[in-house]
Amino acid sequence: MPPRPYQYFCVHSHFFQPPRGNPITGEIGIEPDADKYRNWNERITAESYRPNAEMGNFDRISFDVGEALMAWLRKRAPETHQRIVAADRLHQQRKRVGNAIANPFNDVLLPIRKRADKRTDLYWGKVAFQSHFGHDPQGVWLPEMAVDIETLQVVESLGYRFTILAQGQTRGPIEGAGPYWVDLQNGRKLAVFVRNDELSNDLAFNIHAVGGAGHWARNKLAGRRLSKGALILVATDGETFGHHHLGEERFLHWLIEHEAPAIGYTNVTLNEYLGMTPPRDFIEVKPFSSRNERHSIRQWVSGHDAWKSCLLRALDNLSNEINDIYREEAHAVGINPARLREEYIRVWLGMVEGKKLLAEFAQGLTTAQENRLLELLRAWVYLSKSYVSSTQFVDDPDLPKPRYAIGSAIHAAQIASAAVEADFNWSFRNDLYLVKSQTTGLNGWEIYDSVYTQFFAPPEEAAPVEAVVETKKAVEPKKQKA
Repeated sequence: MPPRPYQYFCVHSHFFQPPRGNPITGEIGIEPDADKYRNWNERITAESYRPNAEMGNFDRISFDVGEALMAWLRKRAPETHQRIVAADRLHQQRKRVGNAIANPFNDVLLPIRKRADKRTDLYWGKVAFQSHFGHDPQGVWLPEMAVDIETLQVVESLGYRFTILAQGQTRGPIEGAGPYWVDLQNGRKLAVFVRNDELSNDLAFNIHAVGGAGHWARNKLAGRRLSKGALILVATDGETFGHHHLGEERFLHWLIEHEAPAIGYTNVTLNEYLGMTPPRDFIEVKPFSSRNERHSIRQWVSGHDAWKSCLLRALDNLSNEINDIYREEAHAVGINPARLREEYIRVWLGMVEGKKLLAEFAQGLTTAQENRLLELLRAWVYLSKSYVSSTQFVDDPDLPKPRYAIGSAIHAAQIASAAVEADFNWSFRNDLYLVKSQTTGLNGWEIYDSVYTQFFAPPEEAAPVEAVVETKKAVEPKKQKA
């Protein structure tokens, strides 16, 4: 029997690298375990980002790129950055919509953050997306797909039209990826796409064993045909294609370009499909859920690794102290602290000078008032970086990712302390005491002192960091096994 017509297939790839290295300078530096490369960003660029871009895969899929990675690519691998931006521009020319979607500015589990902090990170992500791609995003990828209703309310309030969830995060009957409506319980609604968990995980973890794109399409994808017009969505980490599984950027190319169409599917992107097929049915979202229980919100808040909840408490206490002072400073000069903090992203990205931004909110500020506000805003950037979700993916606090988080918080405390002549570091260090490393035996005070010595001692002369050497020769896809 011939395949049914008008069935749709989409691959969404989430490309991301956690911020690492020096929390003050943002430089990753040398990571010895990255083999012949200076660091893992350079290695994964060579194995995944560059070959996928050269092969044209970004032209054919729906995708997002985390801001920390996108900024690094623009600086260190500019040709790859330009190819990714050009892919979205080409899709916009062909389909009237781009195929890239946004991220929060920092990769944080949004449900554990306060509403105002969620809004700032999501708003900053929107502005950062505009700075790369030159237009507003329609959708947003939420880190680890972690959601609660408040997070979705904030997403909708900022003008985003949709996000992506895993099947395990929803209740109620679904057929395909949707899109579906979610009732936001405030008289509003938001569209969500629901990925096929089985197919997504099959590629994420077993792509080397599935026998090539043609075999997978005929034996796995073909059997998932739904009703006319329905969409099947595979959504997984972009590093699946070429880094986690070397050479499998070719699998993605052949799947999208040849094998899915050969069994009767029309390839689309999420922005494109939403314009063709608006949501009709409602589904229910499981609150405080994420795509992977091992990396769940529960691990941060009350997981068996007690150090994670202790670290979270210390970060929250520091954040509350600094934000309280910031709000007092802003209110004292008649400025809305939330709006100013949101617009500070323009200063951080170099779009406007700090004092000119303040002049948009209030006139006649003294130099001292200007400096205090700008420094407290700068401190907030590092506070948000300290909540990076990759911290909770490791099993011990005395490892590079938690140490980066602690270092970011120390730097935020230093900036705020100097701005208002206070001492935020003492209370933060004190709160860390209950954090305990089972590997090195260090308690939180000792980890704090070690991080301080590593990052905040007088810097030594550093060698210049060169851009990644990028070949201009396009990668020719080799035919996959049928």
